[in-house]
Amino acid sequence: MTLLRTSAMRCRRALPLALSAALSACAVGPRYAAPEAPSAGYTVKPLTQTLPAAGSGGVAQRLAYGASVSSKWWESFGSPALDRLIARALAHNPGLESAQRTLEQARYELKAAQGIFYPQVALGASGERSRTSGAQSGGRVGPTLYNLYTGQVSVSYAPDAFGLHRLVAQNAQAQVDVARDQLIAAQLAIEGNVANAVLDLAALEARIEATAKTIADQQAILELIRTQYRSGAVSGLQVAAQESQLASTQAQLPLLELARDRVRHLLATYLGEFPSQASGLPLPRLSELHLPAVLPVSLPSALVRERPDIRAAEAQLRAANAQVGEAVARLYPDLLLSADYGAQSNGWRSLFDPANRIWDLAAAAAAPLFDGGTLEAQKHAAQAAYDALFADYRGTVLGAFRDVADALRALERDAAALDAQARALQAARTAFTLAHSQYQGGAVDYLSLLTSEVQYQNARVAYIGAQAQRYADSAALYVALGGGAAAAPGPRRTE
Repeated sequence: MTLLRTSAMRCRRALPLALSAALSACAVGPRYAAPEAPSAGYTVKPLTQTLPAAGSGGVAQRLAYGASVSSKWWESFGSPALDRLIARALAHNPGLESAQRTLEQARYELKAAQGIFYPQVALGASGERSRTSGAQSGGRVGPTLYNLYTGQVSVSYAPDAFGLHRLVAQNAQAQVDVARDQLIAAQLAIEGNVANAVLDLAALEARIEATAKTIADQQAILELIRTQYRSGAVSGLQVAAQESQLASTQAQLPLLELARDRVRHLLATYLGEFPSQASGLPLPRLSELHLPAVLPVSLPSALVRERPDIRAAEAQLRAANAQVGEAVARLYPDLLLSADYGAQSNGWRSLFDPANRIWDLAAAAAAPLFDGGTLEAQKHAAQAAYDALFADYRGTVLGAFRDVADALRALERDAAALDAQARALQAARTAFTLAHSQYQGGAVDYLSLLTSEVQYQNARVAYIGAQAQRYADSAALYVALGGGAAAAPGPRRTE
């Protein structure tokens, strides 16, 4: 992509150096044109509503295309505990603090770049005592001692005849925009990470409870089989098989507890706390969360304005475009106006005598004539850097569309998976209850009981996983759509 076909090159050929000295302004460098918003859809077949599923969390979700995402999207899950945890993370996460300071640094650098548009004023004072050699007068006069005191005000101004200073300021402004959008993107990532950690913990707690219940059921069955073994109704092989099944289930419990502890430690770091403080975190149960019945979906053409990572990539394009202009402007003359006014005397008392006043006015211009191709090469390097960032921008946009498409399809599949798992859990529960009562009455053998027991255990854990996945993918859609960042005028920070 070539951005250098502008009036700048014609201006360079047409204006002589005399016009430069006369301060005729002629802006150089490429004009920035923002990339066009994509018009492609998210998926081949748009999704309007998910199917209802049986059991808890099985509500049908309606997708509202064109609706705005709330900047506090996590409140749609109806959990005050989740709301408080995200607020704590936004207030205390050290990564966000670092991004905030980076933004502050960029703002000060912008101020520094804008200072060149004003005259630079300096006040100077000096005093010296000197001894001259008699040789300077051919030996006719001996050495001379004298004092010299000087006080003056210096004013300089660099006219932005070819827009170099303006382009430097544009680059600095774009860097501020990059830092601001990267801060918002970091906030969105923290919001999503905290929500996912809370959902993972809720699911793990539910799985731990289900596994503990399964262990209790298996221990009861083992006691029953041992009683039957002592009466000679079953063989020792059946006792050993049940003991093996119980031990296998018991071995799963420490692994689930380890996974829970690791997620707790991760959540504590998101909140800016130490892992030792993780045990006291107020966490919601999976049954206390509410699945959002309506999910807003931004239009594809609006996604580039609502995803902070896309906005940051676009701001980097603007910075790179300004850097191309800077490289072009350095091919033109630099202008400098300066003036000094003050007094110079051999004694402090006569420093302010009108006869000792000094002043000067000066104008200077310097234009590159030969630099071994350095400036031209820097211009082409800046253009190549812009082209690379443009490719990165396109990759960021494509990745954003993929994120939304994945989340939409996941929501569609999640509803079907949860419905199937709910029906499987109900069937497994019924089968296990029947097998248990029939085994006690001697109507079925131990193998039937063991089979129904394993199926019920697996169905219970699978249902919890499908339920939690639906919550997680709903949160993923909010994050993929930018989390309402476009609705907030500046970086969000919840105290």
